[in-house]
Amino acid sequence: MTQIQNLLYDSLVKTQHVESAALIKIKEGIAVTSPPRFDLQPQHIQVIIDAFKNTPALRRDGFNFRERNYKCVRADKNSVYAKCDDDGLVMVKTKSNILLAVYREGMYPSVCVEATEKLGSYFREKEI
Repeated sequence: MTQIQNLLYDSLVKTQHVESAALIKIKEGIAVTSPPRFDLQPQHIQVIIDAFKNTPALRRDGFNFRERNYKCVRADKNSVYAKCDDDGLVMVKTKSNILLAVYREGMYPSVCVEATEKLGSYFREKEI
């Protein structure tokens, strides 16, 4: 695994409240994922990038990600939280990247949010 994959794994997945995570490079439109089997297609990456472009519409309409409709719980210029049944997504934007963390039923969304926001703050400090 790469250094970024290790950081995603150690900071997020190891909490046992994040099923999988990705660091999406906004400009390049690519993702570094952990675990590596977390497959994000280009259209999935674009949905994540576009989520931060019109947060009022996102809050009102939600969005479709990986064939599922997500309801937006929170959306602002730095963070988007969304749910679909008992699963959810947490997205945190930094200067040039978006952190994506996915949780599933049985995991605590609050732990996922806290870990993702903390790593996002670290990336902002380091200008990653």
